[in-house]
Parts: sequence; structure tokens; C-alpha cells
Amino acid sequence: MTVELRNITKEVAGQVHIKPTSMVLETGHFNVLLGETGAGKTSLIKMMAGLDPIADGQILMDGQDVTRLNTQKRNISLVHQFFVNYPHMTVFDNIASPLKVAGMPKSEIQGRVEEAADILQLRPMLNRRPHELSGGQQQRTALARAIAKESRAVFLDEPLANLDYKLREELREQLPELFAGRGAVVVYATSEPEEALLLGGMTGLMDDGRVVQFGPTAEIYRQPQSLMAARVFSDPPINTSKVQKKGNRVHMGDTVSWKVGGAAAGLADGAYTIAVRPHHVAPVKSAQFDVELTGRVLVTELSGSESSAHFQMQTADWVSLAHGVHPFEVGEDHAFYLDPEACFYFAPDGQLVSRGAD
Repeated sequence: MTVELRNITKEVAGQVHIKPTSMVLETGHFNVLLGETGAGKTSLIKMMAGLDPIADGQILMDGQDVTRLNTQKRNISLVHQFFVNYPHMTVFDNIASPLKVAGMPKSEIQGRVEEAADILQLRPMLNRRPHELSGGQQQRTALARAIAKESRAVFLDEPLANLDYKLREELREQLPELFAGRGAVVVYATSEPEEALLLGGMTGLMDDGRVVQFGPTAEIYRQPQSLMAARVFSDPPINTSKVQKKGNRVHMGDTVSWKVGGAAAGLADGAYTIAVRPHHVAPVKSAQFDVELTGRVLVTELSGSESSAHFQMQTADWVSLAHGVHPFEVGEDHAFYLDPEACFYFAPDGQLVSRGAD
């Protein structure tokens, strides 16, 4: 089973909301749409699901053109971030609702509902109504409905966004197993880069209504093809700065420079933008060739076993993220150490010209 997008676009009141988009989404793994709120993830899902019309292009499911088919004829399931369950129905009837609409025999409905309920640990709640359930149980009910329907494609639009942290963690771990081996194309929208990495599979990075890069999730993280892609796929935000390469050295502002090696050594002299993820900027020196930076600490945060600090330099405001507890004083200057081998180099047009370390 595949869902193929061929140059699909969306317009609202004459304005282009989704720019020409082409992708092939397949079974066997999660297909993640990653981007900030307003990037176009929900719009793209609604177009694939048949809820929003497309202005141009085609949508194919297993080679069949479904561009003009309504949602019911596409045999898809959609799970929102909000708990969309029928309040007057029991959990059993909520899960069974699409099967009843399809005219399935009662005996088959019973079997499918019980199987899905067992997978989502809902068997004891089948006779309850949604208002008697916790938020996590309500979302499990919506997921069970999608599983019981055995759709060709399942669209999950930030389904964990409104759950508390513990429930999010539990369901996030379970989701790949829930849909494994079911033969459906699973599309999962999220604004959290960490969630995309945990789910694995393939990821489409979205920004301003277009997919800026699509491919294996781990590969995109390690080698974003543009500065825009690097920014989408980083939380905390990736650090960037303008630099000048002169001979075998890179200069960042008036006081910071380092000898460049590896693939970056072959770059022509000139202006570039470097980008480096916060965990490659540490408050302590760990390697001989680390580059010392000095910045005024603006904000600090301790989260579990990690310390982060936002600091201001002459050229840019950066973030350091390091293991352990580190003493930072807001308003004071502090030394930070950059791993130069971890830098990505981007040309003035924003395209990657040399990659950093993982």
C-alpha cells in the first residue's frame, strides 16, 4: 500500500497555503510530518484524507487516483489531537461506529472491537461512555476505532498533544507496535523533533506550506540539506552564525576563529552560515580542538540531568545544552566550548555545502 502525492497544492481565497508537494508514503514504518504550528501539517493531512479540496495535482492510493473521491470512499482513518468520540455512545459503540456504517456483520464487528480494545487495554471500559474516561483512555478509544476499521491509510494529527507527559510517553512507545503489520500507511503529524526521532521511519520537514526535505528520519537529522531544514529539525533551536572562511581558518566575528579541517577545508574562501546543535556547545572543554566562546548568560534551565544556558555573543545569541548540573549566573560572562567538527556549513542561498558530525 502506498499514498502518492503528485504536485498537490492548496489555495484559500486565492492565496497558496500548500505549495507543490510530491511524496510517496509507504507501509512498514511511520511517515512523520514535522513542523511548527502553521507549517501546513494539518492542511496536508486533510487533503490526503479528502476533507479539503486540492487546487492542483493528484493523490493516488495504491496507484488509484482518489483526488476527487470523498473521505468515505478512500477507506481512511483520522485521529485528531482532540478527543473526537461520540458522547452518547459507549466505548464499544464508538469503536464499532465505522464498522456499522460499512454494514459489517455483528459477529465480525464484535471480534474486531474486542481485538482493538485488547490492544489498547480498553476491555474493562467497553460499556462506559467518554465522559467516564480519562483523557488517555479517550484517545485510546479513538486509536482503537482506527485499528478496528483496518483502513488503507491512518492519519494521526498530533494525537498526543493534549495528553499529560506520562501518557504521551506511554502511547508514543506503543504507537509503532499498534500499527505494525497492519498494512496501512501511517502518517503522523508533530511539532516535536524528538518525537519524530523516537518514531523513526520517514520524515517530511514542513515549513511555510511546503516540504523542505523528505527521507529517512535519522538521515535528515544527521544531514539537513538546507539551513531551513536544520532549523525545523532542532529542539532547542539550532545555533547559527555568519562566518568568513579565509585560507585554512574560519572567522566568527572579530575575536573567534579556528582551523578548519575535513570536508570544510575544501570550501572556497567567502561568507557562510554555520549551524551547530546545542549539545555540541558545552560549558566545559572536552577536546583539544574545542573553540572557546565567551557569552553573557541570559537564561538558564535545569531539566533532570541536563543544564541549558542561553547566552549572548557579539555575533549571535546561542544555546548550550550539557549533561550534568553546571553553575551559571544570569547576567555574568561565561566560557563555552564549541566542537568545530560538529558544524554544518551553509552557502548564502541556505543550501548545505559541508556537513558536521552527528
